[in-house]
Amino acid sequence: MAWWQLTLMIFGALSLLLLSGIPVAFAFISINIVGGFFYLGGLDGLPQLARSGLSAITNFSLTPIPFFLLMGELLLHTGVAMKAIDAFDGLISRVPGRLAVIAVVAGTVFSAISGSTVATTALLGSVLLPQMLARGYHPHMGVGPIMAIGGVDALIPPSAITVLFGSLASISVSGLLLGGVVPGIMLSFLFVGYIIFKAWRHPEMAPSFETKQLRGWQRWRPVVLYVTPLLGIFLVVVIAMTRGWATPTESAAIGALATVVVCVFYRSLTLQNLTQALMGTAAVSGMILFIIFGATTFSQILVFTGATNGMVDLIQGQGYSAATVVVVMMLILLVLGCFLDQVAIMLITLPFFMPIVQQYGIDPIWFGILYMICMQLGLLTPPFGTLLFTMRSVAPSSITTLDIYRAVLPYVGFGTLVLLLVFLFPSIATWLPAAMSR
Repeated sequence: MAWWQLTLMIFGALSLLLLSGIPVAFAFISINIVGGFFYLGGLDGLPQLARSGLSAITNFSLTPIPFFLLMGELLLHTGVAMKAIDAFDGLISRVPGRLAVIAVVAGTVFSAISGSTVATTALLGSVLLPQMLARGYHPHMGVGPIMAIGGVDALIPPSAITVLFGSLASISVSGLLLGGVVPGIMLSFLFVGYIIFKAWRHPEMAPSFETKQLRGWQRWRPVVLYVTPLLGIFLVVVIAMTRGWATPTESAAIGALATVVVCVFYRSLTLQNLTQALMGTAAVSGMILFIIFGATTFSQILVFTGATNGMVDLIQGQGYSAATVVVVMMLILLVLGCFLDQVAIMLITLPFFMPIVQQYGIDPIWFGILYMICMQLGLLTPPFGTLLFTMRSVAPSSITTLDIYRAVLPYVGFGTLVLLLVFLFPSIATWLPAAMSR
């Protein structure tokens, strides 16, 4: 049987399993068991799959993931993140669309200390969305910015999904984390500009209201007390990692320890919320490691069937330029992002994409940031974007699912614009990693 026929069979069966509602990890492991039986020598080949999967999940490069997740969980359960949001509430005033701007600014800062896009969206949605609706904000001006800035969490370090991608794609994790900073900040500025312009043109969508005016030190004191330490943790993690003072894992551990110290300093850490943070971290980390187990063995099955080499040879034989190949791969990711979650997309595409990237000599950091921007867009694109469902879970029933879909579309447009800019000007993604490594 030809490699392309085997590939169609494998992905057809995988699609059926995913559509049936089976968890991603179980779907891939099921395919791996069947494929291993036929292509690794029957029952004798299955232990080899288990050994490969075990070797993958004990990879030292994956250990930043639980530390990054723990940082976000601690801030969420101890209420420290809420204090940072309140600080921005007192700082930002007399701005059109004020509450939406606060959501974006606070979300950007929270992204620099949290490793979870879902946690950022859920926090801002549960805290700021009720205030926006109570002040007469249009649903689009409420849910749109919150979902959009939640997606930026996938780009700004620390990002658990970026660490996962770097591990699966064998790309420098520290380079990817730094490469996402500039595109992430660009998106935040675009979001703020759009919100201010929209609220200025259509003030009825974000009515202004009187707030208590704080002046001088009284205005800046909460920012110094509750925001500066969070930014300090972010800088410590990034500088330690990029200067070679610590590995990504050690930097993540330093960040987690610093987060604990900050929570203790604010007298917010209790045994109960520490337990909740650890349990949440363990649950998500366990899920990610289980998925990696399935991903590694799935890649091996594709290699043994000849699908990987067959796809690479087919594309190279067409004489396409590297730019054309990258464009096609980005289009595939954008389409898949409408229907699959980010981890499933990685597991399906990376076994094919990375050999092609290597054969064409494409800069892996540049490609990785393009890939992560597509993942960020996939979190937001209807009908199955993860953050759309997160917002659905925290938004009141008066906001329809169609409202959520419509609200996010302008921000998907901005994400696509940044994707195009990074494609045309690779230095947007590669400048900071190169500068920090000198």
